[in-house]
Amino acid sequence: MVTYMKYIKANTLSCFSPPVMIATFVIEIALALYVSWRYKFDEVTRLTVAILFCLALFQLAEWNVCEGAFGIDSLSWSRLGYVAITMLPPLGFHLATKLAGDRRTAMVATGYLAAAGFATFFAFTGHGLVSQMCLGNYVIFKTAPAVIPLYAAYYYGWLMLGTVYAVRRARQIKQANRAAALRALAWGYVAFIAPTTLANIVDPSTIAGIPSIMCGFAVLLAIILAGEVLPQYYRRPVLRSYFSFNSFGSHGKASQ
Repeated sequence: MVTYMKYIKANTLSCFSPPVMIATFVIEIALALYVSWRYKFDEVTRLTVAILFCLALFQLAEWNVCEGAFGIDSLSWSRLGYVAITMLPPLGFHLATKLAGDRRTAMVATGYLAAAGFATFFAFTGHGLVSQMCLGNYVIFKTAPAVIPLYAAYYYGWLMLGTVYAVRRARQIKQANRAAALRALAWGYVAFIAPTTLANIVDPSTIAGIPSIMCGFAVLLAIILAGEVLPQYYRRPVLRSYFSFNSFGSHGKASQ
């Protein structure tokens, strides 16, 4: 029985293992290239590509923490990966404002300033990010204890703000393409926040690997961005036959 269990464990592809990390990196980079080729390179497309690139960069950094490559030490890769994911919340909120046609910039600027502060801390402060450990299924990063609650509040706060903003603006604006794109973006947020939260509830030990697990699920956001958000915005829907994105925040009415 023990031998059988060892065989199963050795031949099971873990959800966030190094092979999955590099596969996710390839998917996200491919989507970034596809989006760049498929749509005009306006602000909406540029922000989408930036999000996809940051997601891919974190996956590459994780893979290098586990595998060690390209002559860069694991801690440097960890710092680079943390900078990449730190930029994601304001990039996502910025994208939501552009999809909504919102010209107000104060909130966007606030988000970028907060991200810049945390990114600088993790990248250049010796005690900001001190170690990392590859557990085979995900990576654990050890950061300064005092900054953990602040960073968690920043990260989840901006993700929730982006989700609520997308839903509310989708209900308010009249342009069907913008509303549909915002609803799809809201679903994109939910697609990686909800599974991560559920994993933490089911197995509290996974809380230590939140960045790794969350960005593993974030490939769903990447697919939705390229497969529904931009196609809806530019009126070239792809995933509508598979997912009912238009139901989010539309009071049961699909956009016309």
